[in-house]
Amino acid sequence: MTKLLDQALEIARSLPADAQDDIARIVLQLAGAEASAPVILSEDERSAIAASKEASKRGEFATEAQVRATWAKHGL
Repeated sequence: MTKLLDQALEIARSLPADAQDDIARIVLQLAGAEASAPVILSEDERSAIAASKEASKRGEFATEAQVRATWAKHGL
């Protein structure tokens, strides 16, 4: 184990159990040990994705102002 990974795990040990489980799932997924189940999309989600793909083919993308507004909305 590398020093950095050991340090990360030591810090993770001090976190609440639910946060530790979240970290464990991410590590397992990154290591390829945990296969993620396919995501089942609703018809609305499929339609939204199709509309987004069509918009991108037409070169229609969010403006910088729209992106910044979305980031601000989510505290980023």
